[in-house]
Amino acid sequence: MIFRNDVEAVDALKNKYEDFFSEIKKVIFGQEQVVKEVLISIFSNGHCLLVGVPGLAKTLLVTTIAKVLGLEFKRIQFTPDLMPSDIVGTEILDENRRFKFVRGPLFANIILADEINRTPPKTQAALLEAMQERAITASGTTYILDKPFFVLATQNPIEQEGTYPLPEAQLDRFMFNVWLDYPSMEEERLIVKKTTTEQQIELNNVISAEEILFFQKLIRRIPVNDNVLNYAVSLAVKSRPGTEHAHDYANKYLEWGAGPRASQYLVVAAKTHAVLTGKYSPDIEDVKAIATPVLRHRIVRNYKAEAEGFSNEDIINEFLKS
Repeated sequence: MIFRNDVEAVDALKNKYEDFFSEIKKVIFGQEQVVKEVLISIFSNGHCLLVGVPGLAKTLLVTTIAKVLGLEFKRIQFTPDLMPSDIVGTEILDENRRFKFVRGPLFANIILADEINRTPPKTQAALLEAMQERAITASGTTYILDKPFFVLATQNPIEQEGTYPLPEAQLDRFMFNVWLDYPSMEEERLIVKKTTTEQQIELNNVISAEEILFFQKLIRRIPVNDNVLNYAVSLAVKSRPGTEHAHDYANKYLEWGAGPRASQYLVVAAKTHAVLTGKYSPDIEDVKAIATPVLRHRIVRNYKAEAEGFSNEDIINEFLKS
């Protein structure tokens, strides 16, 4: 892609985003904030965890995005008996009695990790290197994954029997924790009307892998004013109980707060949010717009917060007010 300057490139990304959104809306009705947050994570080169009760189109959303992107897509259904080799790959003896590595489903551009909390920690950990390093190691050999590479995982929050909570180290790998809520009555009426007929929907590919990689690099070049950078860092810092700059709510209601990766993601996601809304540099409002999905899974409440009915979102909102 050739642009005369970054301003032209930013305008092109905004147009691509609008085309992208239009295609997705052919299949996904409502959930506009959810779609926006997933697209922000993709253009920010981050992974996304989708949390919601069954039937809210979490899986459909991911498969629709993969079709519109035109990238190689693999769906992994996580189950209690899934082994690390089932997703990474394994070595077998070929017809010449030589060991040959057979690649697992992680070798794709978009990975849908469906019901990720249904598999044991050993298999969950197999995702860690792939998510962080964009590479996997098997039998002492490192294999570089194709770019772009995204993990979009789904999780059911209401069924706890037979599930394995994601370890904090793996949760921290996800840029966003996106909550899906029930649609409004009008949205649900439209969903039922559109999905109970034989209508076939054609989805167009609006962006290539090369364009995605270009725009991801563009996001990194977007300038950020010091006051915005300071605000993003202060949000993460004030979530850490027992520290010098801790917020009163952090000291009162949190076991521990967000780490430095939260500050990094706040800034990068704010850049992407700014570009997708037509701005050439983020402001504090852009940081506020993406703060909740970035911080939601990085703060851990104590018993007092649970006893008094304070959710993670309530505590984050207090951080944003101050």
